[in-house]
Amino acid sequence: MAHRIKAALLAASAGFLAVSSLATAPAYAQQQTVPTRIKRPMADAPYWNASLPVEQRVADLLARMTLEEKVAQIISVWDSKQQIQNDDNTFSAAKASQVYPNGLGQIARPSDTKGPVSPRVERRRDIDSSVDYVIAAQKWAMEQTRLGIPILFHEESLHGFAARDATAFPQAIGLASSWDPDLLREVNSLIASEVRARGVHNVLSPVVDVARDPRWGRIEETFGEDPFLVGELGVASVEGLQGVGTQRTIGPGKVFGTLKHMTGHGQPESGTNVGPAPISERTLREMFFPPFQQVVTRTGIDAVMASYNEIDGVPSHANPWLLNGVLRGEWGYPGAVVSDYYAIEDLSRLHHIAPDYKTAAIMALNAGVDVDLPEGGGFRNLTAAVQSGEVPMAAIDRAVSRFLTMKFNAGLFENPWPDRAEARRSNGPAGVALARRAADRSLVLLKNDGVLPLALPAAGSAKPTIAVIGPNADVARLGGYYGEPRASVSPLAGIQALVGNRANVVHSQGIVLTENDDWWADEVKLGDPEQNRQRIAQAVEAARGADTILLFIGDTEQTSREGWANSHLGDRSSLDLVGQQQELFDALKALGKPIVAVLTNGRPPSYPKVAAEADAILETWYAGEQQGNAIADALFGVTNPGGKLPVTVAREVGQLPIFYNYKPSARRGYLFSEVTPLYPFGFGLSYTTFNLADPTLSASTIRPGDGVTVRVAVTNTGNRAGDEVVQVYLRDEVSTVTRPVKELVGFERVTLQPGETKQVEIPIRSDSFALWNREMKRVVEPGEFTIMTGANSQDVKSVKLTVTP
Repeated sequence: MAHRIKAALLAASAGFLAVSSLATAPAYAQQQTVPTRIKRPMADAPYWNASLPVEQRVADLLARMTLEEKVAQIISVWDSKQQIQNDDNTFSAAKASQVYPNGLGQIARPSDTKGPVSPRVERRRDIDSSVDYVIAAQKWAMEQTRLGIPILFHEESLHGFAARDATAFPQAIGLASSWDPDLLREVNSLIASEVRARGVHNVLSPVVDVARDPRWGRIEETFGEDPFLVGELGVASVEGLQGVGTQRTIGPGKVFGTLKHMTGHGQPESGTNVGPAPISERTLREMFFPPFQQVVTRTGIDAVMASYNEIDGVPSHANPWLLNGVLRGEWGYPGAVVSDYYAIEDLSRLHHIAPDYKTAAIMALNAGVDVDLPEGGGFRNLTAAVQSGEVPMAAIDRAVSRFLTMKFNAGLFENPWPDRAEARRSNGPAGVALARRAADRSLVLLKNDGVLPLALPAAGSAKPTIAVIGPNADVARLGGYYGEPRASVSPLAGIQALVGNRANVVHSQGIVLTENDDWWADEVKLGDPEQNRQRIAQAVEAARGADTILLFIGDTEQTSREGWANSHLGDRSSLDLVGQQQELFDALKALGKPIVAVLTNGRPPSYPKVAAEADAILETWYAGEQQGNAIADALFGVTNPGGKLPVTVAREVGQLPIFYNYKPSARRGYLFSEVTPLYPFGFGLSYTTFNLADPTLSASTIRPGDGVTVRVAVTNTGNRAGDEVVQVYLRDEVSTVTRPVKELVGFERVTLQPGETKQVEIPIRSDSFALWNREMKRVVEPGEFTIMTGANSQDVKSVKLTVTP
């Protein structure tokens, strides 16, 4: 079990933040070329006829398949890659024919060489060898198996293709801070193009878990705590990956997304990954289901991943109410449900609701899971289960049909091949520019007492001294499930490049957060306190003559991450800054210099003393490969930060849960401590100022089933251009079941020049007024609603709306 959990969910190589050369990919004497003609088995069979409806092609193919061929389609290979590879990690058709004579449904992560191995072992292929691998595997599948069914490859692409020489964007929580669906659409479109060029047609993204506990290390992978925001960004992400529309097909340069993780994953018991989700059906429907439903009903998503956790004693992979009743029944989802890695086996060894893997496989299949990732440890038992009469063939056919439909929808039977020339252009100038723009728009200015933006003198004037201090100053932290861009820029490098010879830049590490920054390593050791105190003394001396101190603090990828095993933890019981970071801040603050705290992290920490005493605070999250340039631009006013928090920032861990959309009876108060957050959901400042006028409505009275448009005049009252995010919240004043004090129902990010006014019109969808009543039916109850608008969830203006019977 230890090996299994250690392996689970590994997506990339061992070397943390390995940076490859900018040189072009080397030429290989034995490079695979895309076949101009495939010797297709059964070439005249209807399933090869692209002019026929997909349903007819699937039916024809299914009717020709043996039981063994069917089961082979709904499993994958990752752990056992070496069984189908040569010693040099190239694909071996001979070995594949021996191990998988009935074909193979999926190969996980062709960009890596060995599946889950020691993180110290280099496991990522370069572009050419990855392309060669896909070509060789597809050629085997389509020419040397009885039916010629092509392989579906999948990769991790949460915030960029998790491979070598791929563009690395801000982590998901950073992208969410942009509050910009168009940006998410554009970012994911570029990700899709880089993935598809290497012959991969499916990615395990996006994550639309609503994250309501910042102790949970995977909060960085999410779009935050609000179901509406998460849903809108999730829809935009899928549209970027697959194309806009509900068609379940993908065109050139596109890939199928995988919607995950359904559901309740984002508020685990005690904040620990994979823990039980003690969530009521009402809360599921109000908070956790909506993003999934929005993506399912508004896009052509063709793969949904079930979640590891249990809800009310039933793990999601064995929950027919969740997967068949809600997902397929209520929402009409026709596509495939895939397992999370090793989750079917977990029904036996972790949840203990099945005595063995075969029983676990039967449970999952009956619950609506169609594909077993990444290795088929459960579904490999289904052949025997059918032969023994424990599983009807119809159940196998149902799962296989859904998965084959996805393959036909992906166009694999017509053109499964990579585009080597396009793949070699991966992480080129367009990707780098988009990564920089995405980083720019993800930064959130939380405090500014006037020290920012920093000024640089004219040529010939006295040069200021800027101290760049801290454990995150001289490293480009990318966050979990990272790719390896051709180059990445640390904050220190970005600052040095921007200021040139107009300022003196001094640097000191200050402290070591963790001895090893490798996200994959199991053991996490904090830096030695005594050695850190020596480093703090050195940092103080380095900063003593500075005019301004820029302090880069937060997390490493080890101090908050996915905890996928008892031996690989990532969740925390505290939200405080790790190690001696507060000591470092206090020592530097004592110098009496202006100090700017720059946060680099994947989860919102608690830092009340820093918030009170720093002159400015910039939240940067893990801002991708161009983070150094984007951060420097923001600090020196080349750009104007306009991001907003997608989560609430707690003062201390004892306040949890502290999400903004709480019920009226919550938050009465505490003895001896505050009940208010450190920073509210939706908060973010600018170098300019804005005025939001009182909201008006397109109608003061509506009927159930109607929507309404909110109008707000927004004026830039400052002296420089900037972005504001107009947020619209709603409260049902009297209802038959309790409702949140406010809930986000619309938003728009706008750019305004100094003195400019824009009339922003934001529609509220009709279903925003609905609730789940006591009979658990979705209804709109007549009555009074308060519509609130503001630049964050706390500072709002309101107008009344009446819904008549």
